[in-house]
Amino acid sequence: MSVSPEDIEAIGKQLGRTPRGIRSIAHRCTCGLPDVVETEPRLPDGTPFPTTYYVTCPRLASAIGTLEAEGLMKEMTDRLASDEDLAKSYRAAHDAYLAHRESIEHVEEIAGISAGGMPTRVKCLHVLAGHSLATSPGTNPLGDETLEALDDWGRRGPCV
Repeated sequence: MSVSPEDIEAIGKQLGRTPRGIRSIAHRCTCGLPDVVETEPRLPDGTPFPTTYYVTCPRLASAIGTLEAEGLMKEMTDRLASDEDLAKSYRAAHDAYLAHRESIEHVEEIAGISAGGMPTRVKCLHVLAGHSLATSPGTNPLGDETLEALDDWGRRGPCV
């Protein structure tokens, strides 16, 4: 999805700062505003940026943060160690993430590094949920589980 000046303005308000390295709108909230952006693998100042899918909506970010605080990341990481099918699907999500970012641009400093702890642990549900929202259900099993645990963050209307 293309990025309009109105999108940039909304994202700036969501983040409380000027957005950097936005490549496209990866997902829109039910309220119509962007809630996940796709970022360039290298920011305009040259900094490598491994987080291809970045959650911008403060309501979504807050709801995900609550899940993190409740210990969901540890539960998921523990399951990765004992559930071979889940671990295989999560590795496939890691591989898909890397392949997509590489299709945008090769950045040596982050080659082989995805985000969110993939492929062996869970360290950021925001990244996993963003990945699921930006792609399709089934791409990232733990991102999908994160989203299933959330209410509709856009039901009250625009966040900004």
